[in-house]
Amino acid sequence: MEELFLGIDLGTSAMKLVLMDRKKTIRAQITEEYEAAQPRCGWSEIDPELWYECMERGLGRILEHGAGRQIRAIGVTGQMHTLIVLGEDEKPVRPAMMWNDIRTRDLIPELKQKMAEFPEGAYLSKTVSTGSPAANLYWLKKNEPEHFAAIRKFLIGPDYLVFRLTGRAGTDYCEASTSCLYEICGRRWSEPMRKLLGLPREAYPPVQGSALAAGTIRKELAEKFAIPAGTPVLTGTGDNPATAISTGCMGRGYPVISLGTSGVFMMPVEKPGDEARGKTILFSFDDRAYFYLVQGAVQSNGSTLEWWVRSILETDDFSVVDQTVDPKTAWKGSVLFYPHLVGDKTLYADPNLRGGFFGLSTETDRAGMLYAVIEGLCFSFRELAEKMKLPLEKFGSVKVVGGGAKSRVWMQTMANVLNIRIEQMDGMIGPACGIALLAACRCGGMDSPEQMAEGLVRTRAVFEPDPDAAAACEEKYRKYLRIHEGLAYIMDGIRPGQPEAESGR
Repeated sequence: MEELFLGIDLGTSAMKLVLMDRKKTIRAQITEEYEAAQPRCGWSEIDPELWYECMERGLGRILEHGAGRQIRAIGVTGQMHTLIVLGEDEKPVRPAMMWNDIRTRDLIPELKQKMAEFPEGAYLSKTVSTGSPAANLYWLKKNEPEHFAAIRKFLIGPDYLVFRLTGRAGTDYCEASTSCLYEICGRRWSEPMRKLLGLPREAYPPVQGSALAAGTIRKELAEKFAIPAGTPVLTGTGDNPATAISTGCMGRGYPVISLGTSGVFMMPVEKPGDEARGKTILFSFDDRAYFYLVQGAVQSNGSTLEWWVRSILETDDFSVVDQTVDPKTAWKGSVLFYPHLVGDKTLYADPNLRGGFFGLSTETDRAGMLYAVIEGLCFSFRELAEKMKLPLEKFGSVKVVGGGAKSRVWMQTMANVLNIRIEQMDGMIGPACGIALLAACRCGGMDSPEQMAEGLVRTRAVFEPDPDAAAACEEKYRKYLRIHEGLAYIMDGIRPGQPEAESGR
């Protein structure tokens, strides 16, 4: 009987399930959609049981023809940072607080100051931001003390589905190391942070390698979906490391841009660096070998384009980008767009940052504004790469994956703005595929990250920078970089060079 491996990706607005065989062929894939609630401005939360119901529905669909009997291992990945808190009955105490929830923005300065006061807190204080598990737990302590007191265990993102599949609570090094609750170099939960929050040690999930088994599938689920009893469920990992596995980024060390709801620039590094922007992800397959992956985010990436296409252009057809914009001439336009519509975490750590158009005239048309949106997003990735100190020229190209990578206009604009070759990746790559590969690795046959990606990563198209367009983008980028200070002055009265504290911001 053919062996199959199940990958489950818990996304922000949808769950993807894939079945992969040992030849790395995707035999089936399905998507289940859901929607987070926004009970107040800046809040984003969801009942974790909705995820579980979607997973059960998805399992019923993808295994409907008896494929369950062929499952040999299950891997789960998904959105990083999202916080789930469980009570004494092992049920969620309250809705999950999503990674893009910004309710903690007014508490971040206070939390940063407290974290910086203990020796191990310097790095944590630099990386904590809205949506971080540390920030959300701090918010719960101050604003929902009854829920905070009821916490018996916290989990992060896909950990909840692993818990429901196996009955065992745990997490991996990725989710722990990006929580701002964990000491990366010491590979342990931060004791000063634990004391600051006031959580008992028992509330922290055990941490282990992503390819190790968290447990085996619960008996009732095995029987319901005809999955062999004792099928292992992996500890799993966050969506960015899973994507890094499927693209070869993790094994071969090259930079990758993922264009999803948020945009992510990621690349493996030899050791954590304190001088560059971005978060360092600690990763291990087996609790023996450890890797570091640095990532930076453009918080409002796909969501920015979605806003423009659906809310402004009033269409659900995202092909309007390639149908409307001519990348051979669009770069001649002078309109600039600042894309940080819902704040920023990596570049400025400012949840109150917002966007805008600059240089509008009576000659500006719909195509020009649409191009400016795409170009502005590309400028944000260039700024991200520079502040993360990524040596892009060392590799000569950047690989791009995700929904936005399907657009030839976006890819050509990215090539012009970064002034480097862009490789538009093809094939089944992404978090669900990456975690299915890890499940296959768990069962033998693939010993390394290089082997996992081998034969899977394909280049669909290559986009070379146009010299004239690249020169024009270089000039516009210098203007783009001045927008941040200009906005700070317009919105908050902060003059260039003036410390924020003096302005009362």
